[in-house]
Amino acid sequence: DTADALQEYAEFEGKHEEELGDSEDVILKEMVHHGNHKNLSFFAFTATPKARTLSTFGMPQEDGSFKPFHVYSMRQAIEEGFILDVLKNYTTYQNFYRLAKTVEENPEMPTTPAMKAARRFEQMHPHNLQSKAAIIVETYRSITKPAIAGKGKMMVVTASRLAAIRYYHEIQRYLEQQRYDDIEILIAFSGSLKDPADPDGQEYTESGMNKDSHGNRVSEQQTKAVFHDEGNILIVAEKYQTGFDEPLLHSMIVDKKLRDVKAVQTLSRLNRIYPGKEDTFILDFVNTSEEIREAFQPYYQETDLEENININGIYQKKDELRNFKIYNDEDIRKVCEIYSGKRGSEKSRQGRISSALKPVVEMYNSLDSKQRSAFRRTIRAFVKWYQYISQITRMFDRELHQEYLFCSYLSKLLPGDPTATVDLDSILNLEFYKLEKTFEGTIVLEQKQVALPLPEIKPTALPDEPKKSLLDEVIESINAKYQGDFTEADRVIIGDLLQRLLKDDKLRKLARSSDAQIFKNNQFPKIFEETAQNAYIESTERYTKMFEDTAKYFAIMNAVGNALYRECRNSKAKK
Repeated sequence: DTADALQEYAEFEGKHEEELGDSEDVILKEMVHHGNHKNLSFFAFTATPKARTLSTFGMPQEDGSFKPFHVYSMRQAIEEGFILDVLKNYTTYQNFYRLAKTVEENPEMPTTPAMKAARRFEQMHPHNLQSKAAIIVETYRSITKPAIAGKGKMMVVTASRLAAIRYYHEIQRYLEQQRYDDIEILIAFSGSLKDPADPDGQEYTESGMNKDSHGNRVSEQQTKAVFHDEGNILIVAEKYQTGFDEPLLHSMIVDKKLRDVKAVQTLSRLNRIYPGKEDTFILDFVNTSEEIREAFQPYYQETDLEENININGIYQKKDELRNFKIYNDEDIRKVCEIYSGKRGSEKSRQGRISSALKPVVEMYNSLDSKQRSAFRRTIRAFVKWYQYISQITRMFDRELHQEYLFCSYLSKLLPGDPTATVDLDSILNLEFYKLEKTFEGTIVLEQKQVALPLPEIKPTALPDEPKKSLLDEVIESINAKYQGDFTEADRVIIGDLLQRLLKDDKLRKLARSSDAQIFKNNQFPKIFEETAQNAYIESTERYTKMFEDTAKYFAIMNAVGNALYRECRNSKAKK
Protein backbone atom coordinates (compact mmCIF):
# COMPACT_ATOMS: atom_id res chain seq x y z
CA ASP A 1 0.00 0.00 0.00
CA THR A 2 1.78 3.13 -1.25
CA ALA A 3 -0.92 5.67 -0.31
CA ASP A 4 0.96 6.87 2.80
CA ALA A 5 4.23 7.01 0.89
CA LEU A 6 2.69 9.09 -1.92
CA GLN A 7 1.20 11.49 0.60
CA GLU A 8 4.55 11.76 2.37
CA TYR A 9 6.30 12.42 -0.95
CA ALA A 10 3.77 15.09 -1.90
CA GLU A 11 4.38 16.86 1.42
CA PHE A 12 8.13 16.48 0.88
CA GLU A 13 7.78 18.18 -2.53
CA GLY A 14 5.30 20.77 -1.24
CA LYS A 15 2.60 19.61 -3.66
CA HIS A 16 -0.81 17.96 -3.69
CA GLU A 17 -0.85 14.27 -4.62
CA GLU A 18 -2.62 14.99 -7.92
CA GLU A 19 0.27 17.33 -8.85
CA LEU A 20 2.88 14.61 -8.69
CA GLY A 21 2.67 14.09 -12.42
CA ASP A 22 2.59 10.98 -14.57
CA SER A 23 1.12 7.98 -12.75
CA GLU A 24 3.42 5.83 -14.89
CA ASP A 25 6.53 7.53 -13.51
CA VAL A 26 8.81 4.49 -13.01
CA ILE A 27 11.27 6.29 -10.72
CA LEU A 28 8.49 7.56 -8.44
CA LYS A 29 6.91 4.10 -8.30
CA GLU A 30 10.19 2.62 -7.10
CA MET A 31 10.87 5.35 -4.53
CA VAL A 32 7.48 5.00 -2.82
CA HIS A 33 8.12 1.27 -2.36
CA HIS A 34 11.15 2.08 -0.19
CA GLY A 35 11.13 1.99 3.61
CA ASN A 36 8.44 0.60 5.89
CA HIS A 37 4.78 0.21 4.97
CA LYS A 38 1.95 -0.19 7.47
CA ASN A 39 0.41 -3.18 5.72
CA LEU A 40 3.66 -5.15 5.45
CA SER A 41 5.56 -6.99 8.17
CA PHE A 42 8.97 -8.57 7.70
CA PHE A 43 10.40 -11.31 9.92
CA ALA A 44 13.95 -12.65 10.13
CA PHE A 45 14.82 -15.88 11.92
CA THR A 46 18.54 -16.13 12.55
CA ALA A 47 21.03 -17.43 15.10
CA THR A 48 23.64 -14.89 14.00
CA PRO A 49 22.04 -11.42 13.59
CA LYS A 50 24.29 -8.92 11.84
CA ALA A 51 24.05 -5.18 12.43
CA ARG A 52 22.19 -4.69 9.15
CA THR A 53 19.72 -7.45 10.05
CA LEU A 54 18.93 -5.74 13.35
CA SER A 55 18.44 -2.33 11.75
CA THR A 56 16.12 -3.80 9.10
CA PHE A 57 14.07 -6.17 11.26
CA GLY A 58 14.71 -5.09 14.88
CA MET A 59 12.37 -3.15 17.15
CA PRO A 60 13.42 0.52 17.38
CA GLN A 61 13.88 1.77 20.96
CA GLU A 62 13.43 5.28 22.36
CA ASP A 63 17.20 5.67 22.78
CA GLY A 64 17.75 4.99 19.07
CA SER A 65 18.92 1.40 19.50
CA PHE A 66 17.36 -1.70 17.94
CA LYS A 67 16.46 -4.93 19.75
CA PRO A 68 15.22 -8.30 18.51
CA PHE A 69 11.47 -8.87 18.79
CA HIS A 70 12.20 -12.15 20.58
CA VAL A 71 15.35 -13.96 21.69
CA TYR A 72 16.00 -17.64 22.23
CA SER A 73 19.71 -17.41 22.88
CA MET A 74 22.53 -19.85 22.19
CA ARG A 75 23.16 -19.94 25.94
CA GLN A 76 19.53 -20.87 26.70
CA ALA A 77 19.44 -23.49 23.95
CA ILE A 78 22.61 -25.11 25.36
CA GLU A 79 21.35 -25.00 28.96
CA GLU A 80 18.00 -26.53 27.95
CA GLY A 81 19.66 -29.28 25.93
CA PHE A 82 18.47 -28.35 22.45
CA ILE A 83 22.00 -27.90 21.09
CA LEU A 84 25.48 -28.84 22.29
CA ASP A 85 28.24 -26.42 23.32
CA VAL A 86 30.78 -26.74 20.49
CA LEU A 87 33.39 -24.72 22.43
CA LYS A 88 33.57 -27.16 25.34
CA ASN A 89 36.37 -29.32 23.91
CA TYR A 90 38.57 -27.07 21.79
CA THR A 91 42.20 -27.63 20.87
CA THR A 92 44.39 -25.24 18.90
CA TYR A 93 47.74 -25.83 17.21
CA GLN A 94 50.24 -23.41 15.74
CA ASN A 95 52.80 -24.33 13.11
CA PHE A 96 56.24 -22.80 13.35
CA TYR A 97 58.34 -22.83 10.19
CA ARG A 98 61.25 -21.17 8.43
CA LEU A 99 61.54 -20.73 4.66
CA ALA A 100 64.73 -20.25 2.65
CA LYS A 101 65.25 -19.46 -1.02
CA THR A 102 67.21 -21.95 -3.08
CA VAL A 103 68.65 -19.44 -5.59
CA GLU A 104 71.28 -16.74 -5.19
CA GLU A 105 69.29 -14.17 -7.15
CA ASN A 106 66.92 -11.82 -5.35
CA PRO A 107 64.17 -11.30 -7.97
CA GLU A 108 61.77 -8.38 -7.58
CA MET A 109 58.08 -9.25 -7.35
CA PRO A 110 54.81 -7.67 -6.13
CA THR A 111 54.77 -7.79 -2.32
CA THR A 112 51.21 -8.92 -1.54
CA PRO A 113 51.05 -11.78 -4.10
CA ALA A 114 54.54 -12.87 -3.01
CA MET A 115 53.53 -12.99 0.67
CA LYS A 116 50.44 -15.03 -0.21
CA ALA A 117 52.54 -17.37 -2.35
CA ALA A 118 55.01 -17.92 0.52
CA ARG A 119 52.20 -18.78 2.94
CA ARG A 120 50.59 -21.03 0.33
CA PHE A 121 53.96 -22.80 -0.17
CA GLU A 122 54.10 -23.65 3.54
CA GLN A 123 50.41 -24.60 3.77
CA MET A 124 50.60 -26.89 0.73
CA HIS A 125 54.05 -28.31 1.50
CA PRO A 126 53.91 -32.13 1.56
CA HIS A 127 55.54 -32.26 5.00
CA ASN A 128 52.86 -29.94 6.44
CA LEU A 129 49.99 -31.91 4.89
CA GLN A 130 51.54 -35.26 5.89
CA SER A 131 51.95 -34.13 9.51
CA LYS A 132 48.36 -32.87 9.70
CA ALA A 133 46.96 -35.92 7.89
CA ALA A 134 48.47 -38.17 10.56
CA ILE A 135 46.94 -36.03 13.33
CA ILE A 136 43.54 -36.05 11.59
CA VAL A 137 43.42 -39.83 11.21
CA GLU A 138 44.67 -40.59 14.72
CA THR A 139 42.24 -38.02 16.19
CA TYR A 140 39.41 -39.72 14.35
CA ARG A 141 40.45 -43.16 15.66
CA SER A 142 40.94 -42.07 19.28
CA ILE A 143 38.19 -39.43 19.76
CA THR A 144 35.63 -39.42 16.93
CA LYS A 145 35.11 -43.10 16.20
CA PRO A 146 34.23 -44.11 19.79
CA ALA A 147 31.72 -41.23 20.13
CA ILE A 148 27.94 -41.67 19.73
CA ALA A 149 28.20 -45.43 20.31
CA GLY A 150 30.71 -45.82 17.50
CA LYS A 151 28.75 -43.68 15.00
CA GLY A 152 30.77 -40.43 15.33
CA LYS A 153 31.80 -38.62 12.16
CA MET A 154 34.40 -35.95 11.37
CA MET A 155 34.52 -32.94 9.04
CA VAL A 156 37.80 -31.43 7.81
CA VAL A 157 37.43 -27.76 6.81
CA THR A 158 40.12 -26.68 4.31
CA ALA A 159 41.08 -23.29 2.88
CA SER A 160 40.68 -24.12 -0.82
CA ARG A 161 39.59 -26.77 -3.30
CA LEU A 162 43.23 -27.61 -4.04
CA ALA A 163 43.95 -28.03 -0.32
CA ALA A 164 40.94 -30.36 0.01
CA ILE A 165 42.13 -32.52 -2.90
CA ARG A 166 45.66 -32.77 -1.52
CA TYR A 167 44.36 -33.56 1.98
CA TYR A 168 42.24 -36.33 0.47
CA HIS A 169 45.30 -37.93 -1.14
CA GLU A 170 47.54 -37.48 1.92
CA ILE A 171 44.95 -39.03 4.25
CA GLN A 172 44.44 -41.93 1.85
CA ARG A 173 48.22 -42.41 1.67
CA TYR A 174 48.50 -42.42 5.48
CA LEU A 175 45.69 -44.97 5.78
CA GLU A 176 47.50 -47.27 3.34
CA GLN A 177 50.83 -46.86 5.15
CA GLN A 178 49.22 -47.70 8.51
CA ARG A 179 47.06 -50.43 6.92
CA TYR A 180 43.89 -48.91 8.31
CA ASP A 181 41.00 -50.26 6.27
CA ASP A 182 38.10 -49.18 8.47
CA ILE A 183 37.90 -45.47 7.55
CA GLU A 184 35.90 -44.22 4.56
CA ILE A 185 36.73 -40.73 3.24
CA LEU A 186 34.51 -38.45 1.16
CA ILE A 187 35.23 -35.00 -0.29
CA ALA A 188 32.91 -32.08 -1.11
CA PHE A 189 33.75 -29.15 -3.38
CA SER A 190 32.20 -27.37 -6.35
CA GLY A 191 33.23 -27.56 -9.98
CA SER A 192 36.37 -29.21 -11.34
CA LEU A 193 40.04 -28.56 -10.68
CA LYS A 194 43.49 -29.65 -11.85
CA ASP A 195 46.40 -29.92 -9.42
CA PRO A 196 49.39 -27.96 -10.85
CA ALA A 197 51.72 -30.47 -9.19
CA ASP A 198 50.06 -33.44 -10.92
CA PRO A 199 52.23 -34.46 -13.92
CA ASP A 200 49.28 -36.27 -15.53
CA GLY A 201 47.11 -33.14 -15.47
CA GLN A 202 44.14 -35.07 -14.08
CA GLU A 203 40.93 -33.10 -13.61
CA TYR A 204 39.28 -33.67 -10.23
CA THR A 205 35.58 -33.43 -9.40
CA GLU A 206 33.62 -34.36 -6.29
CA SER A 207 31.72 -37.14 -8.05
CA GLY A 208 34.90 -38.39 -9.71
CA MET A 209 36.73 -38.80 -6.40
CA ASN A 210 33.98 -40.18 -4.14
CA LYS A 211 33.19 -43.90 -3.91
CA ASP A 212 30.98 -45.82 -1.52
CA SER A 213 32.03 -48.94 0.39
CA HIS A 214 31.17 -51.12 -2.63
CA GLY A 215 33.38 -49.11 -4.99
CA ASN A 216 30.48 -47.35 -6.74
CA ARG A 217 30.77 -43.73 -7.84
CA VAL A 218 28.91 -41.24 -5.65
CA SER A 219 27.19 -38.30 -7.37
CA GLU A 220 27.13 -34.84 -5.77
CA GLN A 221 23.45 -35.35 -4.93
CA GLN A 222 24.33 -38.58 -3.08
CA THR A 223 27.29 -37.27 -1.02
CA LYS A 224 25.23 -36.26 2.05
CA ALA A 225 23.30 -39.52 2.19
CA VAL A 226 26.38 -41.74 1.68
CA PHE A 227 28.29 -39.79 4.35
CA HIS A 228 25.37 -40.28 6.76
CA ASP A 229 25.01 -44.00 6.02
CA GLU A 230 28.63 -45.12 5.88
CA GLY A 231 31.14 -42.25 5.65
CA ASN A 232 33.64 -41.43 8.41
CA ILE A 233 35.59 -38.31 7.37
CA LEU A 234 34.24 -35.58 5.06
CA ILE A 235 36.79 -33.13 3.64
CA VAL A 236 35.16 -29.86 2.53
CA ALA A 237 36.17 -26.68 0.72
CA GLU A 238 33.49 -24.03 1.48
CA LYS A 239 30.74 -26.49 0.58
CA TYR A 240 28.78 -27.80 3.62
CA GLN A 241 30.41 -25.23 5.94
CA THR A 242 26.96 -23.69 6.48
CA GLY A 243 23.46 -25.16 6.36
CA PHE A 244 24.68 -28.78 6.59
CA ASP A 245 22.60 -30.81 9.04
CA GLU A 246 24.24 -34.06 10.11
CA PRO A 247 23.50 -34.99 13.76
CA LEU A 248 26.22 -37.69 13.77
CA LEU A 249 28.90 -35.07 13.12
CA HIS A 250 30.99 -35.08 16.30
CA SER A 251 34.45 -33.70 15.43
CA MET A 252 35.83 -30.96 13.23
CA ILE A 253 39.35 -30.25 12.01
CA VAL A 254 39.80 -26.61 10.99
CA ASP A 255 42.61 -25.62 8.61
CA LYS A 256 41.12 -22.36 7.42
CA LYS A 257 40.90 -18.83 8.81
CA LEU A 258 37.40 -18.26 10.22
CA ARG A 259 36.02 -14.86 11.22
CA ASP A 260 32.88 -13.43 12.80
CA VAL A 261 29.59 -14.97 11.66
CA LYS A 262 31.34 -17.50 9.38
CA ALA A 263 33.21 -18.95 12.38
CA VAL A 264 29.95 -19.42 14.32
CA GLN A 265 28.09 -20.89 11.36
CA THR A 266 30.93 -23.29 10.47
CA LEU A 267 31.62 -24.65 13.97
CA SER A 268 27.89 -24.93 14.67
CA ARG A 269 27.69 -27.85 12.21
CA LEU A 270 28.57 -29.94 15.29
CA ASN A 271 25.89 -28.67 17.70
CA ARG A 272 23.01 -31.01 16.69
CA ILE A 273 21.83 -33.36 19.42
CA TYR A 274 21.46 -37.13 18.89
CA PRO A 275 20.81 -40.08 21.23
CA GLY A 276 24.16 -40.97 22.79
CA LYS A 277 25.88 -37.78 21.57
CA GLU A 278 27.26 -36.23 24.75
CA ASP A 279 29.91 -33.81 23.49
CA THR A 280 31.81 -32.50 20.46
CA PHE A 281 35.49 -31.98 19.63
CA ILE A 282 37.29 -29.31 17.54
CA LEU A 283 40.95 -29.26 16.57
CA ASP A 284 41.99 -25.95 14.99
CA PHE A 285 45.28 -25.55 13.09
CA VAL A 286 44.77 -21.88 12.18
CA ASN A 287 42.60 -19.85 14.58
CA THR A 288 43.42 -18.98 18.20
CA SER A 289 41.06 -19.57 21.12
CA GLU A 290 40.81 -15.77 21.60
CA GLU A 291 39.70 -15.25 17.99
CA ILE A 292 37.01 -17.92 18.29
CA ARG A 293 35.79 -16.48 21.61
CA GLU A 294 35.52 -13.02 20.01
CA ALA A 295 33.52 -14.45 17.09
CA PHE A 296 31.02 -16.33 19.29
CA GLN A 297 30.48 -13.79 22.09
CA PRO A 298 27.96 -11.50 20.26
CA TYR A 299 25.62 -14.44 19.60
CA TYR A 300 25.80 -16.20 22.97
CA GLN A 301 23.13 -14.28 24.87
CA GLU A 302 21.45 -11.28 23.20
CA THR A 303 22.60 -9.05 20.37
CA ASP A 304 21.40 -5.45 19.99
CA LEU A 305 22.31 -2.61 17.66
CA GLU A 306 23.53 0.56 19.37
CA GLU A 307 22.00 2.96 16.82
CA ASN A 308 20.85 3.09 13.25
CA ILE A 309 23.05 3.86 10.28
CA ASN A 310 23.83 7.43 9.26
CA ILE A 311 22.27 7.57 5.81
CA ASN A 312 24.35 10.62 4.85
CA GLY A 313 27.20 8.21 4.27
CA ILE A 314 25.60 7.18 0.97
CA TYR A 315 26.16 10.72 -0.34
CA GLN A 316 29.85 10.48 0.58
CA LYS A 317 30.05 7.26 -1.42
CA LYS A 318 28.38 9.03 -4.36
CA ASP A 319 30.97 11.84 -4.18
CA GLU A 320 33.76 9.26 -4.20
CA LEU A 321 32.37 7.82 -7.43
CA ARG A 322 32.16 11.23 -9.10
CA ASN A 323 35.78 12.01 -8.18
CA PHE A 324 36.92 9.31 -10.63
CA LYS A 325 35.52 11.47 -13.50
CA ILE A 326 34.26 8.42 -15.40
CA TYR A 327 30.63 9.45 -15.86
CA ASN A 328 28.44 12.54 -15.52
CA ASP A 329 24.80 13.64 -15.26
CA GLU A 330 24.26 13.28 -19.00
CA ASP A 331 25.31 9.62 -18.91
CA ILE A 332 22.87 8.97 -16.06
CA ARG A 333 20.06 10.75 -17.90
CA LYS A 334 20.55 8.59 -21.02
CA VAL A 335 20.43 5.32 -19.07
CA CYS A 336 17.42 6.32 -16.96
CA GLU A 337 15.47 7.42 -20.05
CA ILE A 338 15.96 3.96 -21.54
CA TYR A 339 15.16 2.31 -18.20
CA SER A 340 11.90 4.27 -17.78
CA GLY A 341 10.84 3.99 -21.42
CA LYS A 342 8.08 1.73 -22.68
CA ARG A 343 9.70 0.88 -26.04
CA GLY A 344 10.84 -2.66 -26.74
CA SER A 345 11.24 -5.80 -24.66
CA GLU A 346 13.26 -6.13 -21.46
CA LYS A 347 16.05 -7.81 -23.44
CA SER A 348 16.25 -4.98 -25.99
CA ARG A 349 16.18 -2.40 -23.18
CA GLN A 350 19.13 -4.15 -21.54
CA GLY A 351 21.00 -4.02 -24.85
CA ARG A 352 20.34 -0.30 -25.33
CA ILE A 353 21.48 0.44 -21.77
CA SER A 354 24.70 -1.52 -22.39
CA SER A 355 25.29 0.51 -25.56
CA ALA A 356 24.72 3.78 -23.69
CA LEU A 357 27.24 2.68 -21.07
CA LYS A 358 29.95 1.78 -23.60
CA PRO A 359 31.68 5.22 -23.48
CA VAL A 360 31.67 5.07 -19.67
CA VAL A 361 33.28 1.62 -19.71
CA GLU A 362 35.93 3.01 -22.10
CA MET A 363 36.64 5.80 -19.63
CA TYR A 364 36.98 3.19 -16.88
CA ASN A 365 39.41 1.20 -19.05
CA SER A 366 41.58 4.31 -19.50
CA LEU A 367 42.37 4.35 -15.75
CA ASP A 368 45.35 2.49 -14.33
CA SER A 369 44.83 -0.85 -12.56
CA LYS A 370 44.82 0.63 -9.02
CA GLN A 371 42.19 3.21 -9.95
CA ARG A 372 40.06 0.59 -11.72
CA SER A 373 40.17 -1.63 -8.66
CA ALA A 374 39.24 1.26 -6.36
CA PHE A 375 36.37 2.30 -8.67
CA ARG A 376 34.96 -1.25 -8.74
CA ARG A 377 35.01 -1.45 -4.95
CA THR A 378 33.38 1.98 -4.63
CA ILE A 379 30.56 1.38 -7.10
CA ARG A 380 29.72 -2.01 -5.59
CA ALA A 381 29.65 -0.49 -2.11
CA PHE A 382 27.39 2.34 -3.32
CA VAL A 383 24.90 -0.10 -4.90
CA LYS A 384 24.94 -2.40 -1.85
CA TRP A 385 24.46 0.40 0.69
CA TYR A 386 21.69 2.08 -1.31
CA GLN A 387 19.80 -1.22 -1.54
CA TYR A 388 20.15 -1.62 2.22
CA ILE A 389 19.21 1.97 3.14
CA SER A 390 16.15 1.95 0.88
CA GLN A 391 14.82 -1.03 2.87
CA ILE A 392 14.79 0.92 6.13
CA THR A 393 13.89 4.46 5.05
CA ARG A 394 12.49 6.54 2.19
CA MET A 395 15.12 8.85 0.77
CA PHE A 396 12.79 10.65 -1.70
CA ASP A 397 15.90 11.69 -3.64
CA ARG A 398 15.18 11.20 -7.35
CA GLU A 399 18.72 12.07 -8.46
CA LEU A 400 20.26 9.63 -5.97
CA HIS A 401 17.88 6.87 -7.06
CA GLN A 402 18.74 7.50 -10.70
CA GLU A 403 22.45 7.35 -9.83
CA TYR A 404 21.81 4.01 -8.11
CA LEU A 405 20.00 2.62 -11.19
CA PHE A 406 22.84 3.80 -13.42
CA CYS A 407 25.50 2.30 -11.14
CA SER A 408 23.66 -1.00 -10.71
CA TYR A 409 23.87 -1.53 -14.49
CA LEU A 410 27.39 -0.14 -14.87
CA SER A 411 28.85 -2.31 -12.09
CA LYS A 412 27.89 -5.45 -14.02
CA LEU A 413 29.74 -4.31 -17.15
CA LEU A 414 33.11 -3.43 -15.60
CA PRO A 415 35.82 -5.93 -16.51
CA GLY A 416 38.14 -6.93 -13.69
CA ASP A 417 41.93 -6.90 -13.86
CA PRO A 418 43.94 -10.11 -14.11
CA THR A 419 45.13 -11.20 -10.68
CA ALA A 420 48.89 -11.11 -10.21
CA THR A 421 50.12 -14.57 -9.27
CA VAL A 422 53.57 -15.50 -8.08
CA ASP A 423 54.97 -19.05 -8.15
CA LEU A 424 57.64 -19.56 -5.49
CA ASP A 425 57.60 -23.36 -5.36
CA SER A 426 60.78 -23.66 -7.43
CA ILE A 427 62.86 -21.20 -5.38
CA LEU A 428 61.72 -21.88 -1.78
CA ASN A 429 62.69 -24.58 0.67
CA LEU A 430 61.07 -25.51 4.00
CA GLU A 431 64.05 -25.48 6.37
CA PHE A 432 62.24 -25.89 9.70
CA TYR A 433 58.74 -27.07 10.65
CA LYS A 434 57.02 -27.84 13.94
CA LEU A 435 53.39 -28.24 15.01
CA GLU A 436 52.79 -27.22 18.60
CA LYS A 437 49.64 -27.45 20.70
CA THR A 438 48.77 -23.98 22.07
CA PHE A 439 45.38 -24.46 23.77
CA GLU A 440 43.30 -27.33 25.07
CA GLY A 441 40.07 -27.00 27.03
CA THR A 442 36.84 -25.01 27.06
CA ILE A 443 36.47 -21.59 25.44
CA VAL A 444 34.33 -19.80 28.03
CA LEU A 445 31.89 -17.10 26.91
CA GLU A 446 30.65 -14.28 29.16
CA GLN A 447 27.01 -14.10 30.19
CA LYS A 448 26.35 -10.62 28.89
CA GLN A 449 24.33 -8.71 26.35
CA VAL A 450 26.36 -7.45 23.39
CA ALA A 451 25.59 -4.24 21.49
CA LEU A 452 26.90 -4.33 17.94
CA PRO A 453 28.56 -1.17 16.63
CA LEU A 454 26.88 0.94 14.00
CA PRO A 455 27.31 -0.44 10.46
CA GLU A 456 29.59 1.99 8.66
CA ILE A 457 29.67 3.16 5.06
CA LYS A 458 33.44 3.24 4.96
CA PRO A 459 35.34 5.33 2.42
CA THR A 460 37.05 3.25 -0.24
CA ALA A 461 40.81 3.10 0.05
CA LEU A 462 42.10 4.87 -3.04
CA PRO A 463 45.55 4.50 -4.61
CA ASP A 464 48.38 6.05 -2.62
CA GLU A 465 49.68 8.21 -5.45
CA PRO A 466 49.03 11.94 -4.96
CA LYS A 467 46.31 13.44 -7.12
CA LYS A 468 47.76 14.64 -10.43
CA SER A 469 46.91 17.81 -12.25
CA LEU A 470 45.51 17.57 -15.77
CA LEU A 471 48.91 18.64 -17.12
CA ASP A 472 50.73 15.97 -15.11
CA GLU A 473 48.30 13.33 -16.42
CA VAL A 474 49.01 14.31 -20.01
CA ILE A 475 52.79 14.37 -19.57
CA GLU A 476 52.82 11.02 -17.79
CA SER A 477 50.76 9.54 -20.61
CA ILE A 478 53.16 10.89 -23.22
CA ASN A 479 56.20 9.60 -21.36
CA ALA A 480 54.67 6.14 -21.25
CA LYS A 481 54.18 5.99 -25.04
CA TYR A 482 56.55 8.50 -26.65
CA GLN A 483 60.26 7.68 -26.58
CA GLY A 484 61.60 10.96 -28.03
CA ASP A 485 63.43 13.85 -26.38
CA PHE A 486 60.72 15.38 -24.19
CA THR A 487 61.86 18.70 -22.73
CA GLU A 488 60.62 21.35 -20.29
CA ALA A 489 59.75 23.47 -23.35
CA ASP A 490 57.33 20.75 -24.42
CA ARG A 491 55.70 20.94 -21.01
CA VAL A 492 55.10 24.67 -21.50
CA ILE A 493 53.54 24.01 -24.91
CA ILE A 494 51.16 21.37 -23.53
CA GLY A 495 50.12 23.62 -20.65
CA ASP A 496 49.35 26.41 -23.11
CA LEU A 497 47.33 24.09 -25.39
CA LEU A 498 45.34 22.74 -22.48
CA GLN A 499 44.36 26.23 -21.34
CA ARG A 500 43.23 27.17 -24.85
CA LEU A 501 41.24 23.97 -25.39
CA LEU A 502 39.53 24.08 -21.99
CA LYS A 503 38.02 27.45 -22.95
CA ASP A 504 36.46 25.99 -26.12
CA ASP A 505 32.70 25.61 -25.46
CA LYS A 506 32.23 23.68 -28.72
CA LEU A 507 34.79 21.10 -27.61
CA ARG A 508 33.10 20.68 -24.21
CA LYS A 509 29.72 20.16 -25.87
CA LEU A 510 31.09 17.54 -28.27
CA ALA A 511 32.85 15.68 -25.45
CA ARG A 512 29.67 15.48 -23.37
CA SER A 513 27.50 14.19 -26.20
CA SER A 514 29.89 11.98 -28.20
CA ASP A 515 31.24 8.46 -27.99
CA ALA A 516 34.89 8.42 -26.84
CA GLN A 517 36.25 6.93 -30.07
CA ILE A 518 34.27 9.29 -32.30
CA PHE A 519 35.44 12.28 -30.26
CA LYS A 520 39.13 11.32 -30.16
CA ASN A 521 39.44 9.99 -33.72
CA ASN A 522 37.06 12.18 -35.73
CA GLN A 523 36.21 15.39 -33.88
CA PHE A 524 39.15 16.29 -31.66
CA PRO A 525 42.02 16.13 -34.24
CA LYS A 526 40.55 19.01 -36.25
CA ILE A 527 39.95 21.16 -33.14
CA PHE A 528 43.45 20.38 -31.89
CA GLU A 529 45.01 21.28 -35.24
CA GLU A 530 43.18 24.64 -35.38
CA THR A 531 44.15 25.46 -31.81
CA ALA A 532 47.79 24.46 -32.38
CA GLN A 533 48.02 26.51 -35.60
CA ASN A 534 46.63 29.59 -33.85
CA ALA A 535 49.18 29.11 -31.10
CA TYR A 536 51.92 28.72 -33.73
CA ILE A 537 50.96 32.03 -35.33
CA GLU A 538 51.21 33.76 -31.96
CA SER A 539 54.45 32.05 -30.93
CA THR A 540 56.18 30.57 -33.99
CA GLU A 541 59.50 29.78 -32.34
CA ARG A 542 57.94 27.93 -29.42
CA TYR A 543 55.75 25.65 -31.58
CA THR A 544 58.09 25.00 -34.55
CA LYS A 545 59.67 21.83 -33.12
CA MET A 546 56.30 20.26 -32.38
CA PHE A 547 55.17 20.68 -35.99
CA GLU A 548 58.51 19.40 -37.31
CA ASP A 549 58.37 16.20 -35.22
CA THR A 550 55.30 14.24 -36.43
CA ALA A 551 55.59 11.56 -33.73
CA LYS A 552 55.72 14.17 -31.00
CA TYR A 553 52.75 16.04 -32.50
CA PHE A 554 50.51 12.94 -32.48
CA ALA A 555 51.72 11.85 -29.04
CA ILE A 556 50.74 15.23 -27.60
CA MET A 557 47.42 15.30 -29.48
CA ASN A 558 46.37 11.80 -28.32
CA ALA A 559 47.35 12.40 -24.70
CA VAL A 560 45.63 15.80 -24.58
CA GLY A 561 42.51 14.37 -26.27
CA ASN A 562 42.14 11.53 -23.75
CA ALA A 563 42.57 13.86 -20.76
CA LEU A 564 40.25 16.56 -22.09
CA TYR A 565 37.49 14.09 -22.97
CA ARG A 566 37.40 12.84 -19.39
CA GLU A 567 37.66 16.38 -17.96
CA CYS A 568 34.92 17.84 -20.18
CA ARG A 569 32.46 15.02 -19.56
CA ASN A 570 32.65 15.65 -15.84
CA SER A 571 32.78 19.43 -15.76
CA LYS A 572 28.96 19.62 -15.78
CA ALA A 573 28.78 17.38 -12.73
CA LYS A 574 31.30 19.55 -10.88
CA LYS A 575 29.25 22.69 -11.52
